[in-house]
Amino acid sequence: MRNFKTQMDAAKRGIITDEMQTVAKKEGMEPEKLRALVACGQVAIPANIHHAALSAEGVGTGLKTKINVNLGISGDCKNYDVEMQKAELAVRFGAEAIMDLSNYGKTNTFRRDLIAKSPAMIGTVPMYDAVGYLEKDLLEITAEDFLRVVEAHAEDGVDFMTIHAGINRRAVEAFRREGRIMNIVSRGGSLLFAWMEMTGNENPFYEYYDRVLEILREHDVTISLGDALRPGCLNDSTDAGQIAELIELGSLTKRAWEKDVQVMVEGPGHMAMNEIAANMALQKRLCHNAPFYVLGPLVTDIAPGYDHITAAIGGAIAAANGADFLCYVTPAEHLRLPDLNDVKEGIVASKIAAHAADIAKGVPHARELDDRMAAARHQTDWEEMFRLAIDGEKARAYFESTPPSDRHTCSMCGKMCAVRTTNLILEGKRVEFCSEK
Repeated sequence: MRNFKTQMDAAKRGIITDEMQTVAKKEGMEPEKLRALVACGQVAIPANIHHAALSAEGVGTGLKTKINVNLGISGDCKNYDVEMQKAELAVRFGAEAIMDLSNYGKTNTFRRDLIAKSPAMIGTVPMYDAVGYLEKDLLEITAEDFLRVVEAHAEDGVDFMTIHAGINRRAVEAFRREGRIMNIVSRGGSLLFAWMEMTGNENPFYEYYDRVLEILREHDVTISLGDALRPGCLNDSTDAGQIAELIELGSLTKRAWEKDVQVMVEGPGHMAMNEIAANMALQKRLCHNAPFYVLGPLVTDIAPGYDHITAAIGGAIAAANGADFLCYVTPAEHLRLPDLNDVKEGIVASKIAAHAADIAKGVPHARELDDRMAAARHQTDWEEMFRLAIDGEKARAYFESTPPSDRHTCSMCGKMCAVRTTNLILEGKRVEFCSEK
């Protein structure tokens, strides 16, 4: 029987939970150090009490950078079997989180099945689900209705929820005053903005924030404070709307911690590379070192079809400068719902970005696999290289598509391989090409 309500509640009372033990072992960190980080909010362990299949992960200071995979059906793509295959692919490639962003029809059956099967932490955006779940038009939905959807997701076992509580009237005023090219590109944020404008009411998630926290605390759900006013193009980055909302998110972070609710804060968006480091520092300062969860940032607007690359570039810079959690972006971003291959490409790009950042941040043991890969390359041990690779299947397929005559080389350089040449000389042997037997 649990004698605490949330991971943060336990940490504040000096209790090291089973989930903290799991995370500490994965991270190579002393459990007591991890507990202290959870207690002050610098690390979140999203772990709903109803998610029995969960293998807990930590997000935040001193931990490895985590990645999230988005999936879910839409009105134009309604194949739940394919979405479950995406979830299985995400787990196989080591994604620590999966967000179900389904926004069409009755999504609870798929969500419950996903939670029952997935060892990865599960996130949702209740705002997406509101229209389908309630079977009401946006204007007909009440503040109480929105809270009912949050409660339903919590009861199903969702580990973290994106709640766009920061887009209140003050933040909207800043957004309106400055103006933008792309206006609001957050789906949840745009729906809330429309609801606020049509009803004349304050954002219900802001107005009834204490009620939201009560629901989340009851089920130990981590709140991921959504960035409704994130920039949707380079021109809109670091503007008054984005910063005004970030200030509100800092206040909401402290209010959640006072209720023992764990927090992650979401961030941009589209942003030039030279602005990323400053944005990471600003978020950490305004949001009291809460874990930072970023989408990208995408560092250029002109690469549709390749936005997994633009996001990986931005994500690596962001994580190296303090971001803790990367939301993957696929080649299909801005174009269509991603298919299985898109999902794989997005996962691999994000894993590369996260790992590169962990090396730059000096995360303990982050470089061990790279050193082992270097040793395998030195020995031209192809099987070990394929085993260590993020995507060993692809590496093997490339190698074997044009096989070399000598497996101690590859078909790029053949017997002129630099590694082979140097190894032969250091072994006291001669390097010969024309007369070599």
